[in-house]
Amino acid sequence: MVQIKVFYEPETELLTIFWQSPRPNQIATELGNDIILFKDGDTHEPIGIEVLSYRPGDDRISGISLELGQQNLVKT
Repeated sequence: MVQIKVFYEPETELLTIFWQSPRPNQIATELGNDIILFKDGDTHEPIGIEVLSYRPGDDRISGISLELGQQNLVKT
């Protein structure tokens, strides 16, 4: 089973999703539309993404809901 880590910072409108652990040697590549892809620096395997200027209802990522405690914060 894969563990996905999702970090949402509403104050900075930053959504970060990792499906593998962040790495000290990770590299970032901008994909366009304010989306950043994180890759392992050695294998170049994708390990996560970051979405800049993210707000609830953003249509750049669909099918994701973000929950904190019992309150549903983001549903796209």
